[in-house]
Amino acid sequence: MGYEFLARIILMVFVLNAAVVAFTLRGLVVAGFFPSVAACYASCRSWVLSEDRRWTVAQTWRTFGMAWKQERRVANLAGWPQLLIGLLLAWDYYLVNWNDMGAAGVAASGLVLLANALYWLFVLVFWAVAANFEERPWWLVRTSLQLVLARPWCSLMLASMLGLTAWAWATWPGILVAFGLATPIFLVVLCVHCFGRLPGMDAREPQRAATPAGQPA
Repeated sequence: MGYEFLARIILMVFVLNAAVVAFTLRGLVVAGFFPSVAACYASCRSWVLSEDRRWTVAQTWRTFGMAWKQERRVANLAGWPQLLIGLLLAWDYYLVNWNDMGAAGVAASGLVLLANALYWLFVLVFWAVAANFEERPWWLVRTSLQLVLARPWCSLMLASMLGLTAWAWATWPGILVAFGLATPIFLVVLCVHCFGRLPGMDAREPQRAATPAGQPA
């Protein structure tokens, strides 16, 4: 029973990754990538809240497709600004790290690295929060920041799982090809579910059928 359940999870993540690729191409990449990311988060949220987690391929694909249609406009409005800010932070780290600024440069490099790490944790958590609540953007931003800063155990588990995922990708590149972004997204949703204590997405709450993606739980 345990082996079958694990195999079903692996199959679901594989199907989600295939859906991310297919729907990203469907949106001509620029308009399809962030809705695919949001749909993957929404699908994983639906799975963790589902009473029956033995999803079929058709159920996984159908859940993803419905979420993608709902997220096409909103996800792009949130995703592209986040990517731009992330690139600017990465560029700042490059400038500070590769210019000789003495002891002050070392301190600045550490601070910018910490800012980058916290920012990307925020981004990963933001999509999980957005999948769970249908609220205004600033409310989602504030809640995501609070989750990252006020739930250090959740942030630590997120960082650990993402580091393990990066190691697995580097060691076995086939994992990246087969499971892609669906793997870290699935792990992020699991971490938030288990340690984030979000209302409606808390593992300590009684298990029940998931509400539609993007609706308040």
